[in-house]
Amino acid sequence: MGRAVVIGAGGQIGRPAVRALARDGWEVTAASRGGGRDEDWPAEVRTLRLDREDDTALAALIGDDCDLVVDVVAYGARHARQLTHLADRIGAAVVVSTVSVYEDGEGRGFDTMGEPDGIPRYPVPITEDQVTVPPGDASYSTGKVALERELLSAADRLPTTVLRPGAVHGPYSPLPRELYFVKRNLDGRRRRVLAFRGESRFHTSAARNIAELIRLAAARPGSRVLNACDPRPPAVSEIGAAVDAVMGVETETVLLDGPAQASVGSSPWSVELPVVCDMSAAERELDYRPVVSYQDSLPETVEWLTRRLSGQDWREAFPSLARIYPDLFDYPAEDAWFAARQA
Repeated sequence: MGRAVVIGAGGQIGRPAVRALARDGWEVTAASRGGGRDEDWPAEVRTLRLDREDDTALAALIGDDCDLVVDVVAYGARHARQLTHLADRIGAAVVVSTVSVYEDGEGRGFDTMGEPDGIPRYPVPITEDQVTVPPGDASYSTGKVALERELLSAADRLPTTVLRPGAVHGPYSPLPRELYFVKRNLDGRRRRVLAFRGESRFHTSAARNIAELIRLAAARPGSRVLNACDPRPPAVSEIGAAVDAVMGVETETVLLDGPAQASVGSSPWSVELPVVCDMSAAERELDYRPVVSYQDSLPETVEWLTRRLSGQDWREAFPSLARIYPDLFDYPAEDAWFAARQA
């Protein structure tokens, strides 16, 4: 298939992406900050330590001729320009963005969710031609839009497939939302509270399904933007039930009709209105079929989370998650809420 470079190969999406490309016959160089090797990679995969911000090191990695660059850690216009500057050496690229680039047409998006009347009202499902937030460096979402636009503006020199995943799940995640249920079960918490009647839907994306899209896009170079999500987004209550089934526990779920009460009832999926993406473009353009369902992907995620938590505080194991959701496990507040409810 040719020579492929995967930037960010040591992470949640990069690991299965390397595996999928190698199985397809690509000669893969897996570049990451640590330069490590996944135990599931074929022996032929070359590994390399890379500082993503080092222009000289990146140019040396690409070399004089590279058929494919897969970049799962690109962010902002600068990273896009790093790639387009090397366009004469690269056959095609696949770059990972995010569904948080979408705006609802009334100025609301992921960045406004905490503001009065800031909850986005997206169409169901969201197609790739939905309007996006403006490009810039004000937030993660605006940075990703800047990345996309810079890359797509160079389509004549560097054919690039941009993938927009939702709530990514799988082992090696820096932001494992499933921890919300896994840790509660490990801690013996058999009651939990979910806001919005447990019906929140934030479209999930298995890392293995994203890797399949990367594999398919690599074989069909072109300039396109595609959603990169699972076949069916489970509601948060369904996610909880699926985690319970994997862990073999029974729990009681109390449903709130409305939003969380402070930290009680809040989860990493707790959106008032659905965020559901249309996958028909990927099916049409790449003949995409998901390789795993949400439920079938859970056992490996639960097993990995359980190992990571062993012997260390969750905040140390997952500092990014703790920074975004500092009150994810506010058990005293939950206990007080249950006590007041029973009084």
